[in-house]
This record gives sequence, C-alpha cells and structure tokens, in this order.
Amino acid sequence: MSDVLRLAIVDPNDTSREAMKTALLGMDSVWLEAECSRYEFFADVVSQTGPDIGIVCLDSDPKKGLDLVAKLVESSPDCSILVVSSSTDGSLILQAMRAGAKEYLTQPIRIEDLAAAIGRIGERRFGKGEKRARVSQVIAIAGATGGVGTTSVAVNLGCVLARSVRNAVALVDLDLCLGDADVFLDAIPDYTLVDVAQNVTRLDFTLLKRSLTKHASGLYLLPRPVQLEDVRLVTPEDLQRVIGLMKATFTHLVLDLSKSYSPVDMVALEMATQILLVTQLDLPCLRNVVRLMMSFKEMKGLADKVKIIVNRSGLDQGQITIKKAQETIGREIFWQLPNDFRTMIDCRNNGIPLIEHAPKAAITQSFLSLADALFGNGAPVPEAESARASGLGRLFGLWSAKSGKS
Repeated sequence: MSDVLRLAIVDPNDTSREAMKTALLGMDSVWLEAECSRYEFFADVVSQTGPDIGIVCLDSDPKKGLDLVAKLVESSPDCSILVVSSSTDGSLILQAMRAGAKEYLTQPIRIEDLAAAIGRIGERRFGKGEKRARVSQVIAIAGATGGVGTTSVAVNLGCVLARSVRNAVALVDLDLCLGDADVFLDAIPDYTLVDVAQNVTRLDFTLLKRSLTKHASGLYLLPRPVQLEDVRLVTPEDLQRVIGLMKATFTHLVLDLSKSYSPVDMVALEMATQILLVTQLDLPCLRNVVRLMMSFKEMKGLADKVKIIVNRSGLDQGQITIKKAQETIGREIFWQLPNDFRTMIDCRNNGIPLIEHAPKAAITQSFLSLADALFGNGAPVPEAESARASGLGRLFGLWSAKSGKS
C-alpha cells in the first residue's frame, strides 16, 4: 500500500459536494473512498469503509454536523476529521475543534488549502511511530515507434519488480486496440480496462484486485478491451481515476502505452513518476526520439521524467554507436538491453517472462540491474560495445544541432 490517503465525505448539499469531489480528483495523494448525502448515515459509512480522513460539511445543519464529528471521534478513532463550512465564526470553529476535528476549512475551498490540510493530517497520522510506506511509482513505458519492444520491457520489468515480497506491482495495457500483454503472460483475463474504468467509482481495494489477473510471478495485469468498439469507452478521465485507485493499492504501476500518443496515453505520461522511452539504434527510431523530446519539452515537467532505454543493443554491426546516438538526441542513454532474439521469442511464444524462462541469461540480468538502477540504490549504466555507424552524413549533425544538449 502506498501513502495515498483514503477519504470519505458527507455533505447534504449536492452542489458543494460535487465541488469537493472535483477538487479531490485533481489530487494524486488522495482517493475518494465513499460519499454520503445524509449526516445520519455517515457514521455507518465510515465504519464500513475505514477511510483515513472523513470530511464533514457543516453548512446544511451545523448542530447535526458537530454532533456527527463527536460521534465519529468516538466510534472511529482512526479516522481523522476535516470540517468544512462557509462560516468564519470563531465560536463555530472552536466547537468543531473541541468536538475532535483535526482541521477546519472555509468555503469556497482553495485547492492549495485543501492539499495543505490533508498533508498535515497525513503527517500527523504517520508521525505516531508508524512506518510510512513509500510513494507509489508509476512507470510509463513508451516507444519511439512500433516494434521496438515496449511490451517486452513493460512485462519483464513488471515481473522482475514483482518478485520482491516488498512490492505490489500491476501492469496496465494501454494499447487499447492491439495490446498483447496478456499473450506475453499466457493469461486469460476475466475483466479488462473497460470493466474497471466503467465501475471505478464503485470499486475499493479488495474489489480492484479481484478485477485483475494475477500472474504466477506476482504481477497483476489489467488488459486492454476485448472488442475494438469498446476502446472509445475508456476516456482520459476514466484512466485518471483508475490510476489514482491503483496508486493507492500498488507500490509500482507499469503502464504499457500505445504508439499513437492518444489523449489516454498523454494522461498516463502526465501521471507517471518516470517515463521509459524505448528505442533502437537506427535512424528512424532516433529521429522519432528527437521529435518526441521536442514535444515533451513543451509540456511542463514531462521531459524531465524521461529516461532513454536502448533495446536490442548489439543487434548487428550496422547499428549507430551509442556516442553518436547521444549526440543526436541531445541526452544520455540511461540503459541498454542486449539483443537476445531467440530467448525473447521463446518467452513470448510460450507466455513465460524472462525471470522464469531464462533467469541466468544476460538479458534477464540486465532487467534485474535496470530495476535496481530505477528503484534500488542505483547501478552504473552498462557500457555495451557499440557498433560502427555508417551512411548518416550531415543529417546527424543537423539533428544534433536542433535538439541541443539536456
């Protein structure tokens, strides 16, 4: 479980309750577990769902609201209470704090004030001798073009991470039309991304895990839709909610993107903590890396999250050198995965990940080291011997000058 805080809110006023929900949806550090429109029922809702924070709006009936706060403090002591009201009356604020509220916010609420109040509650909760879990890592796997091995990287990195008992890892296949992560894992899922997206507001952590397919490696899979016509049912807003819930459930979330860089893919990139851009050492791939990085630099904070991964390094003697590739794209190559065509084909055709099929192979060891470099104590970037570049001429120099250094 990551350090995402689970919330429940009660507000008889539909307008202000919806405004609060909208504000919460924009915060990655929280998950809305439940909502209620009646003070009388909220204590039972909190008892059943066990949220970290209960938000009580007093405006509809301050007396009932304050009585509810006192009741919640007694019946659900592990739930911290945040009171919201349009009143700035000092007497009401004092009554709310005496009833047991941890924070008091006035409406209309500013998102920065709400985030700060929730942050303070989170700090107090984890300051009582409890060991705070690490922040959930969201890894988006993107490709410079089709066929560079993004799904291979996503599946095998996910399985390597899942082998640790400290990790809870899930893989989401976002190639909504032609994704094949389920084939790589020889899985026949009962539910897909469409099922979860359409029911995300009704899911809790237990139901979410039941909706996923668990592989023998420990990796959970959420596959792409079965029918092509279902692709349109997954909206960027749906994906944002799905990722939010999964961040609250898993320590690592791997997102296997399509090559279309659709609005759904862009949400995944924005919500990712790290982006692995997979390429090969050939001219079309490197050209696309330059184009993508130019676009990413136009989006706040996106380019800083990108790490370049070279797949099938050492494929043949016609490859461009690592040095020339780095000059071309204007940034360092973070990692090189060696070429092992036969082993990878065997893994894909048999639906068995590398960590199980060939644990001692060089490519498997490279994935283990990559996982350590990303999330462990770090590891040096392997310097595989690069092949000679040929036939590139002044085109390389032109791209290098345009891309600049990062």
